[in-house]
Amino acid sequence: MKKIFSVASKKRIMKTLIISISIFTGIAVYVLVSNRHSKNMTVKQKILKAFYPLVMLTGKSSSGILSNSNATDPKVPIYDYSIPLIQGDTFHLATAKGKKILIVNTASNCGYTNQYEELQKLYDLHKDKLLIIAFPSNDFKNQEKGSNEEVAQFCKSNYGISFPIARKGVVSKNKDQQELYRWLTDKNLNGWNEKAPEWNFSKYLINENGVLVKYFPSAVSPMEILNP
Repeated sequence: MKKIFSVASKKRIMKTLIISISIFTGIAVYVLVSNRHSKNMTVKQKILKAFYPLVMLTGKSSSGILSNSNATDPKVPIYDYSIPLIQGDTFHLATAKGKKILIVNTASNCGYTNQYEELQKLYDLHKDKLLIIAFPSNDFKNQEKGSNEEVAQFCKSNYGISFPIARKGVVSKNKDQQELYRWLTDKNLNGWNEKAPEWNFSKYLINENGVLVKYFPSAVSPMEILNP
């Protein structure tokens, strides 16, 4: 009886092992296929990119979206601000008058990092009416540890980013917060909003007249929020 039980146990163990190997192999193949065009990505970055659709599916919700329902004008014009870019030059927001502006805080090691691809697609479709600016930040769980040079290379080689990328900085509310994010998160400047980014890939939409009109949390895809 003991011998029979032992044989049955071994069969169950072997069956479990075979199933586990099959699942692992399937996941590995999926990750490899999903990253066939990726360059110089870490294993973690490849896994995050592969499972981005699942991240969006589980996190999808309209809650957390804030709107400027009273159409309140800013108290300080956004066009007064300039942004130090990752390549070392400066972008003057006054040059964006007449366009919508989408501001996004980004990171290279986040479950939402593949939104870079959607942001670039959105920019390609509407760049005559839309400006997108990425703000790399290490504020959330140290998911952007790279230097400005490393961030620029990552964005260019893996996502072909052609819209402006700001120099890496702080987006959370504290003494080191970047000037534009102070404007975005202070109602005494933007007119109504106090909401700071909750996580990487939070989004702020400014209309053609320089009015902050909406805040979107990370789980909202860039492709779902804009109709230029």
